[in-house]
Amino acid sequence: MAQAKQSNPNPAPKVSKRKATSSRKTAKIKTKITKSVVASKETEIKVQEQEKRERVLTDRHQRMAEKAKIRASMPKIAPVVEPEVEAVRITDVAGVVYEAEDYQAMVDMYDATIKDIKEGEVVQGSVIGVTRNDIIVDVGFKSEGIIPIGEFTQPINIKVGDELEVFLEQIEDSNGQLILSKQKADFMRVWEKIREVHDGGNTIAGIVSRRIKGGLVVDIMGVDAFLPGSQVALRQVPDFDALIGEEMQVKIIKINKSRRNIVISRRVVLEDERDKMRSSLLNEIGIGQIRQGIVKNITDFGVFIDLGGVDGLLHITDMSWGRIRHPSEMATLGEKIDVKILDFDEKTSRISLGLKQMTPYPWENIEQKFPLGKKVKGRVVSITDYGAFVELEKGIEGLIHISEMSWTKHIKHPSKIMNVNDSIEVVVLSVDKENEKISLGIKQLEPDPWTTIDDKYPPDSVVTGRVRNLTAFGAFVELEEGIDGLVHISDMSWIKRIQHPSEVMKKGDKIEVKIVRIDHENRRISLGLKQLQDDPWPEISRKYSVGSECL
Repeated sequence: MAQAKQSNPNPAPKVSKRKATSSRKTAKIKTKITKSVVASKETEIKVQEQEKRERVLTDRHQRMAEKAKIRASMPKIAPVVEPEVEAVRITDVAGVVYEAEDYQAMVDMYDATIKDIKEGEVVQGSVIGVTRNDIIVDVGFKSEGIIPIGEFTQPINIKVGDELEVFLEQIEDSNGQLILSKQKADFMRVWEKIREVHDGGNTIAGIVSRRIKGGLVVDIMGVDAFLPGSQVALRQVPDFDALIGEEMQVKIIKINKSRRNIVISRRVVLEDERDKMRSSLLNEIGIGQIRQGIVKNITDFGVFIDLGGVDGLLHITDMSWGRIRHPSEMATLGEKIDVKILDFDEKTSRISLGLKQMTPYPWENIEQKFPLGKKVKGRVVSITDYGAFVELEKGIEGLIHISEMSWTKHIKHPSKIMNVNDSIEVVVLSVDKENEKISLGIKQLEPDPWTTIDDKYPPDSVVTGRVRNLTAFGAFVELEEGIDGLVHISDMSWIKRIQHPSEVMKKGDKIEVKIVRIDHENRRISLGLKQLQDDPWPEISRKYSVGSECL
């Protein structure tokens, strides 16, 4: 069965749109009325508080007026006049009585010893004490002054009795002592001079006193100035400590009197000097001149030399007639050397320098020095795949080609028989002065075995040899060290068809062979194995002639 729907016992009455709008307007009006009532109450409270304050002020004025009337009605009392003292008797602690004139004389004497000094002035003082941390100075005031010992430059040579100019920072501190400053006094004394030098762009002398973080401290007329590390020189300085105690000309590039800050530059001075020297040098320089310079920089391809405001390049190829691996072998940084002007480009101001050009050309009269066939000694300076270079003298090198190292041996690489820096004897084979080349040989130191090969191995002679190598076309047989002959595959058998020499022999076998032919031009010996036996083919051709019957 379907359940019956439950009905709401108190259903909300439905309100029309017109009544709802009217009720909202009524609520707004009520809110405005409430706000206006609250504002009027606040105003009423403020007015009541103001009236209260005014009543308090009025009551105070009335009390003051009553007190004034009471004072006016009181009888006046005459002031008591105390009798004047005609004289005072002055005595010291010992009971001695001083007359007024004597006392005044002593006061005047004391006042004369006290100077009229003010804070911020430079005054003269005398050292009366030296401690571990302070210098005690008497400036003629009622108390002595103290200067921290750190304000004095090292080494400290201050002693009692020395006269100093000091700056009065404070007349009295918490201990009643004068606060003095030596550095500020020095600064004030030379400030005008420093300002004139700065404004005029002039140079001034200074002495490097110590090194600090970021640069150096330079003493200028007794005042410390800061020289940044980047302003010390034109190039980077490796050791700042080496400059301590050195006097140098500097320019003041920044000053601040309130902070007693002075920044100087030596680099600006050096740049000005370099520009002047550069202009003078460019007007005087000429090709062929000999100039002294300082090694400024070393690279893999050469050396840059400062000629005095202008840098020139000394290329590695112009440093020596001989062979050098790196320019550092002949030059060091900062070294003074004489060089020759090889070329000068006025447009780019580039200068090419030479060092070897200052010595005689070693290839002059080279044919007389090293005639053909002459035996000479030299030093191996380089080894390549195709040969070895030998230095005969400074600037003169020759090449031993790998083919000129042995008459008979097959040399795979020159390092197998020699090393760099070996001292060897060679024979001059040819000289090319124009291209600066000399051909050398070492096998020529021994007789050529091929000149007597016919006597040792005449044709048709039978010899014994060792199979050194097998190839597809034959076998190489070593007759003696360095002398090989070839047994061609066609010379191994009269009747058998040999496909490979290994069918007949193997590497290392000792065999007998016959000398078939000697080629002197190509240095070759042809050998035969089948020639050790008689040729069977004439008998075969006779036995088996054309047209004969065979069973």
